Parts: sequence; structure tokens; C-alpha cells
Amino acid sequence: MSFYTQQDLSTMQAWPLERKIQVTQAKIIEWYLHYKGKVAVSFSGGKDSTVLLDLARRAFPDITAAFVNTGLEYPEIRAFVKTVPNVVWLRPKMQFLKVIETYGYPVISKEVARRIYYARKGAVWAQMHLQGKNRDGSESKFAQRFVKWAYLLDAPFLISDQCCNVMKELPLDHFTRETGCSPIIGTMACESVRRKRAYLMSGCNAYMKKKPSSQPISFWLEQDVLQYLKYTGIPYASDVYGEIREKKGRLVTTGAERTGCMFCMFGVHLERRPNRFEQMADTHPKQYDFCMNRLGCGEVLDYIGAAY
Repeated sequence: MSFYTQQDLSTMQAWPLERKIQVTQAKIIEWYLHYKGKVAVSFSGGKDSTVLLDLARRAFPDITAAFVNTGLEYPEIRAFVKTVPNVVWLRPKMQFLKVIETYGYPVISKEVARRIYYARKGAVWAQMHLQGKNRDGSESKFAQRFVKWAYLLDAPFLISDQCCNVMKELPLDHFTRETGCSPIIGTMACESVRRKRAYLMSGCNAYMKKKPSSQPISFWLEQDVLQYLKYTGIPYASDVYGEIREKKGRLVTTGAERTGCMFCMFGVHLERRPNRFEQMADTHPKQYDFCMNRLGCGEVLDYIGAAY
């Protein structure tokens, strides 16, 4: 049974920022007290987790933050994280080059990449989804979204959704087990179907999950995050995001729109030109050359028809 309905989420997403702040801080306090202070904020250095950490530290100034230094972040992000106090730096056990050699490249989306990865391993459910069907061969409205990506089964390179798990989730899981700190994460339901589905099932504070975690800004929208940064004036990674300005009634950043892993290809096929890689060619030419030539991302982007 779901914790929330789609209508519940839509209602919460329409709340004014002031109410969202109040509810989010209440969820953080609830989580903190439940675990008697043994909690930590998962801090990527991006704008969303910057807002989350500020909200958490307004309630609990000494709360720990954990940053996974994957080596894939923008250099400006790492520089910003160094200015934030009480941040524990973690590292993955496997470098990105080894991840793509072992598991495959992250392309299209986590859901698509996962099905390509398992279909190639002979998983019937994945093979059937790529045909738009359920495991029993019946037509599936849900699986229709994957049919157009079946051609990736013949791609001359490996594809998988394992990158985030190996590079980010495993180091945080190890930190959680080692310290006993339950994580507070800055993901939002609006970011993907997968995250929305997870939020509807568990709500902000997911105590009953196999790996309990709090996602107290899940019902926020990107405009809320930008509005919070603009009107509180708290420091953020402005060297990469640029300034926050109003354009046609909406807040936008003058620099990068997103600052996740620089070499991630999830969703690039949907972006407006110039996309993240075209921008990287101008702003970070060394990283661009490494990505396209050393890591082989140029070949992958050519195959899926994405510009770079």
C-alpha cells in the first residue's frame, strides 16, 4: 500500500515555500530524534543537498555531512565542499573507468540501462520489457516505454545502471554501517519516475525500508530550491552554477543547470542544445577530452545520436 497518492504529492508540490520549509524541518527533527542524533546528511555539493544541509543545520548545527569524492564531480563542486565544515569525505573502491569496463556505460536512464544490462545476461523479465510485454508474454502498457531502446542490445559496448551504486551508494552504505548514522538524502520526486514512485511508497521518512533513509525535500520542486538559495543568500557552488536570475517568470542559473557526475550520460538525449557535454567542451576542455577519448563516451553518444 502506498504512503501517498499522486494527488497528495501534487498538493504538497503546490504548497508555498514557507510551508515546505516547515514540513521539511519537522521531518528532519523527527528523523534526528528517532535515531537519537545518529544521522548524517548525504552532501553532494550540488544545490539541492546544499539547501538540505542548511535546513538540517538550522535545527542541529553539529549534524554530520558525508561527501563521496568519486572523482567525477566538477572541480568547482569539490572546491565548494572544502569550504563547508564538518564534512566527512568518502571514496568509492572502484574508479569510473573500471566501472564501465566491468559493468557498462550509464546511458538513457537507470531503468533502460538496467533492462539492457540484465537482458544481455539472459533475464527473461528484462527481455520481455524491451519487447513491451510482461514476463508471461502479455502486452504491458508500462513496458511500452522500453521498446524503442531495444536496439541498444546490439550496441558494441556494455551498458548498465551500476555506476551510481558502485560510485556513490556503496561508499555511503559502508559509512552508514561503520558509523551507525542513518542517512538524510536530498532527492526530489520531480527528478524521475523512479524517485516519485519511491516517495509515494514510503514518504519522507522511510523507516521500514531495507535501508532506512530520510528524503525530507522530496515534495520540493527545483524552483523551490533556487528560491531558497536566492532569498536566504546562503553560499552555494556559484562558480559552476553561476548566478540565480529570473527569466520569463522563473528562476534560472546562468551557469550549469545540473552538477552531478560530469561524465554521466543519463538523460543527455533529452537536453536542449547546447547540452551538458557541449557546454563542458567550452568550460572544462581537459575533462571533456578525457571523457570523450579516454573513457570512450564519444562513441557511446554517437551510437545513441546525442550531440557532444
